[in-house]
Amino acid sequence: MQEPPTLLDRHAKEARELRELAPWASFSSQSLGRRHPEDEDELRTVFERDRDRVIHSTAFRRLMYKTQVFVNREGDTYRTRLSHSLEVAQVARSIGNALRLNENLCEVLALSHDIGHPPFGHRGEVALDEILREHGGFRHNAQVLRVVDVLERRSPEHPGLNLTREVRESLLKHETGEHWPEEFGARPRHPCLEAQVVDLADSTAYNMHDIEDGLRAGMFQELDIEDGSELWRLARAAVEARHPGFLGSTIDARLRVKRIANQLIKTCINDLIHASQARILAAGVADVREVRSHPRMLIAHGPELSGKVQELQAFLYKRFYRHPHLMEFSQHARRVLSGLFRYYCAAPAQMAPWYQDWTREVGLERAVGDYLAGMTDRFAEQEHARLCR
Repeated sequence: MQEPPTLLDRHAKEARELRELAPWASFSSQSLGRRHPEDEDELRTVFERDRDRVIHSTAFRRLMYKTQVFVNREGDTYRTRLSHSLEVAQVARSIGNALRLNENLCEVLALSHDIGHPPFGHRGEVALDEILREHGGFRHNAQVLRVVDVLERRSPEHPGLNLTREVRESLLKHETGEHWPEEFGARPRHPCLEAQVVDLADSTAYNMHDIEDGLRAGMFQELDIEDGSELWRLARAAVEARHPGFLGSTIDARLRVKRIANQLIKTCINDLIHASQARILAAGVADVREVRSHPRMLIAHGPELSGKVQELQAFLYKRFYRHPHLMEFSQHARRVLSGLFRYYCAAPAQMAPWYQDWTREVGLERAVGDYLAGMTDRFAEQEHARLCR
């Protein structure tokens, strides 16, 4: 009689990683640990625990009502920070799995990469940076680490989520040496491969969904992107070959766009996988240490597709991100956040009680900035209507 399968506990998962992952992957059993030591979990690896802590955090839930491009109230089907983060996680896991990297590390980095963003998307980030210019400014990568290290609260024993060093450091992948925390030592040339994967998964996901959302909002038309993007034309041709006559005959515009967009993201993901594998092998790296010290990023598109991706991004910048409607939204973000900043600085007792206490540790202006950064679009607008008449 066949023996029943044994429990897949932490030790079994760590052993499986050592057997199956590439030597340049990040191994759970080799983690540098946490700022505040904890006993290991019986069943979960360290990166699985990090993922679970992020998913159950307040900051992650708030992403549902934080702007990706459009304010949540503008439509029920536009992407939010939450849906964007989930799409990034899907892309990152697909790439990481194929490259034999640590999928759990890819996932936690993807899910947490935007939890430092303030309300109103990048426009809110710019506005908050202007508001806090004389108080250290605002950088969303640094704010991500601030959220997971001190602003989230889950234990009476320590502040923050107490994530692993690998996750905390990878969240700062775009920070310059000037802003690199001393506790991490010398800044590496590049982050680990899992963090590189998430960086490319982020841009791949938003390229695709910004096409869909831009078309749905009427900010540009299919003929515009047909003219402006060879990548779109190639995806359209592939769909036409698979479904002859469909694109020209259907009256379902959303299905037509979805099929082309799906083909486009598939093309990008497959190219990232094959091109990155070739770059990794050509680099001859032996482990994650050599990845971090290598002269160039190893996760990247191949030369043939890279130019097409840049062309698409240039189209979106011109026809979507710089659209008058979104530029007006910048003024809205600046008005709401600056009004709230002035009010709370004058009347800090109007903030949530924890943030009132927080002012004694970090100063009034930085505490108000943290409070504003954690707000959803809806709460910021409600507070502005209530307090800034």
